[in-house]
Amino acid sequence: DKVIRVVPESERETQILRAAFNRLKVDLWQPSSPFHIVEGTVADVRVPQNATRSLLPYLQQANIQYTILISDLQEAIENQTGGRSHRNRRSLSGYNYEVYHSLEEIADWMHYLNRTYSDLVHMFSVGKSYEGRPLYILKLGKRSRPYKKAVWIDCGIHAREWIGPAFCQWFVKEALQTYQTDPDMRKMLTQLYFYIMPVFNVDGYHFSWTNDRFWRKTRSKNMRFHCHGVDANRNWKVKWCDEGASLHPCDDTYCGPFPESEPEVKAVAHFLRKHRKQIKAYLSFHAYAQMLLYPYSYKYATIPNFNCVESAAYNAVNALQSAYGVRYRYGPASSTLYVSSGSSMDWAYKNGIPYAFAFELRDTGHFGFLLPETLIKPTCTETMLAVKNITLHLLKKCH
Repeated sequence: DKVIRVVPESERETQILRAAFNRLKVDLWQPSSPFHIVEGTVADVRVPQNATRSLLPYLQQANIQYTILISDLQEAIENQTGGRSHRNRRSLSGYNYEVYHSLEEIADWMHYLNRTYSDLVHMFSVGKSYEGRPLYILKLGKRSRPYKKAVWIDCGIHAREWIGPAFCQWFVKEALQTYQTDPDMRKMLTQLYFYIMPVFNVDGYHFSWTNDRFWRKTRSKNMRFHCHGVDANRNWKVKWCDEGASLHPCDDTYCGPFPESEPEVKAVAHFLRKHRKQIKAYLSFHAYAQMLLYPYSYKYATIPNFNCVESAAYNAVNALQSAYGVRYRYGPASSTLYVSSGSSMDWAYKNGIPYAFAFELRDTGHFGFLLPETLIKPTCTETMLAVKNITLHLLKKCH
């Protein structure tokens, strides 16, 4: 298998690519559906070995330029996770935040923190996944007063985006390790609660470890088609199954049979609805594109509190860049990335959470979903600066 990049240079090329990708059922990495392929923007495609022989000559014949991003995908997968076998992964006190962890390891780690940091950490579950796994949340913060504002953070809505859950774990580590020494962190944990969901799509994430590294959706079964899963970021009750979502159960952007059909989405939506007076920010972590997005996703329109949100985004992106010079684009999701309906970020915003953001973490396609473990630390370090920046912005009044 290979990953190739194509940038259509005309309407003709756009149509040819959409048709070819639809026909061959390739795995689109960027954008998420053939529908979003437009002239002048990047399309990254995973081409299975058996399709390589038909697709690449076809593109050459059509005179469409492409570059090979990853020439041997299996080798890249093995390189991503390094030598797994010989490192000590069970010890929780020496938990390694610079490697990717399986779902089981992440759950063990959460239980460990719950026992060890009972003054700052409270672990609970908001429900069960389609396959019956608990949906764990860590509530982080000093129990300084009964009512505090809160920030929600989720990672891993899309299973294959492993850097997301790695960041959620990193955030918790940083909060606990720097609480005593960093006045900003102290202020954040004293004045706010953080609800952190390290792995939103638990079934899909598990499946991406055991069966298919590039699985994206949930794992619910569809009776009529022999396809599994729904795109958990197209399943929310906001302009559900409109532009940018698919009605076909086999597609990567399938919106589901109805809004909140996925137990994971339903459970989180229920929790957020219940706490919407308290929760002031919703942050969701995805990959890859190096972007910081805010509403709307489903339409080209300006949100009412645009100035506050836009300045928070601008400052966050600058803070992020200060670490390693990595540049993030920022703006409304619809115009910065593409139009998509039924997203968690739009839903959170529509349900009264004034600051709703989706991060698209590193990189811009060189590694794609296979960001090597060596890049976990720099990615999380810079992202941490952005998240702290947004959180501190939240504590100040914005007019």
